[in-house]
Amino acid sequence: MIRLGLADLGAERHAIAVMLLDDDERRHRWFRKRFAGDEIDIAETVDDAKRLLESANYDAIFLDHDLLPHHYESNDHGDKANTGYAIAEWLTEKKELQRAATIIVHTRNADAAIPMVQKLRETGRNVEYCAFPMLDLKIKNYWKR
Repeated sequence: MIRLGLADLGAERHAIAVMLLDDDERRHRWFRKRFAGDEIDIAETVDDAKRLLESANYDAIFLDHDLLPHHYESNDHGDKANTGYAIAEWLTEKKELQRAATIIVHTRNADAAIPMVQKLRETGRNVEYCAFPMLDLKIKNYWKR
């Protein structure tokens, strides 16, 4: 049956735990739709993300960089403490947290995404950058339903 392509080798995956750091309500809805049937926690601020990351284990973590309107215009805002980069630094310091999670930096701001990925890779984390417009395909490949 396998050789003829008649056997169904697919298996339904179990629910996963997802954490999203993003300040855009439209993206919240987008992620909830993509991860319907999974557990999803959403943080809009760096402090909220830290609380979630300390209190639960996640299979997937999605990090945006630009969390406030003044971040959308420039990377020279002097406000890294309120961006996704702050979480990248924090997770690098907290090496014991979220070791098994797949981390995807999904910001449209590629100039800010690359330093986040590099920072997280310092501790050997499974992390990559995926521009938001390509994220749907990435999710389908990683967490196929």
